[in-house]
Amino acid sequence: MILFVGAQGVGKSTLFHTRFRDTHVRINLDMLRTRHREAGLVDACLAFKQRFVVDNTNPTVADRSRYLAKARAAGFACHAYVFEAPYDDLIARNAAREGASRVPDAAIRTTLHRLEHPTHAEGFDRLFKVIVHADGHFDVTETPP
Repeated sequence: MILFVGAQGVGKSTLFHTRFRDTHVRINLDMLRTRHREAGLVDACLAFKQRFVVDNTNPTVADRSRYLAKARAAGFACHAYVFEAPYDDLIARNAAREGASRVPDAAIRTTLHRLEHPTHAEGFDRLFKVIVHADGHFDVTETPP
């Protein structure tokens, strides 16, 4: 299981499509619309031992714990990808979005304010830091325990 952690517009979905689309199921609350549907898809992935990525903001320990507990109980390795980008870049990327994918700037500020950086102590086997550059390039580096 992979959990993405980061504000709206930081490039989480883009990284999914470039690195994990062919090997993992994408679980995204924006698509599924309800926690009930999301939990059902997580449970199906766990039952069938299917790799998956939770492509949500997941800013707090409490947000992440709902996935970690289930994945750990099912014997899954748990990885977190923490996305970082300057606030001004996030606002600019969001402004370029259209329709429902664009969120109020206040939502980005709120997510950043709530952000609790994941740790190995939460139950992650591996942590990765993702730096998103203005040109859309990603630098991904593992954070040692």
